[in-house]
Amino acid sequence: MKNLMIILSILLIGCSENKKVKLKKKENKEFIKSYATQWIFPLGGLRARGYYNAQKFTQNNHLGEDWNGIGGGNTDFGDSIQAVANGYVTFAKDLGGGWGNVVRITHYMKDGNQIESFYAHCNETLVKENTWVEMGTNIATVGNCEGMYPAHLHFEMRDKIGLPVGGGYSSETEGYINPTKFINDHKDCIDHIPPKH
Repeated sequence: MKNLMIILSILLIGCSENKKVKLKKKENKEFIKSYATQWIFPLGGLRARGYYNAQKFTQNNHLGEDWNGIGGGNTDFGDSIQAVANGYVTFAKDLGGGWGNVVRITHYMKDGNQIESFYAHCNETLVKENTWVEMGTNIATVGNCEGMYPAHLHFEMRDKIGLPVGGGYSSETEGYINPTKFINDHKDCIDHIPPKH
């Protein structure tokens, strides 16, 4: 377990290499139920009910998606953000500036791949670093970076673990994946998963 913690700490530093975490057999057995086998949207569950993707992946060189409530303005301020799949919280801190509170979760797939989900502009974080979360767990609330933007969730998914936080916009998309496409391609036969507290 100590080796896992050291490796995850290295990932938090923001190294730019794709480093996969290898687990020992004992550790593997402890978290096998935590594989990411089903995926939902971070707001509104499986079908993103009540929310819409206001700025899509690669639109204006956007490296993520901006999710808003259908009511517009700040109507979604304080709404619960859910973990999109089972995973391990590697980062939950206020970065200030244009990012605000950020949560990063590494998701372990049965095929050995790892995916990172990245949630930014959060008003409040509800999880602690170095903890496991299940899909649907409330991990944060929608924020507005203390008034810098109208309330929304900036949401990224990455297939290179430990990329630096970055600026949210770039024409270089290596290591980033289209969140909506990925979630739609990896939804299992689930209809509604209630948020976990």
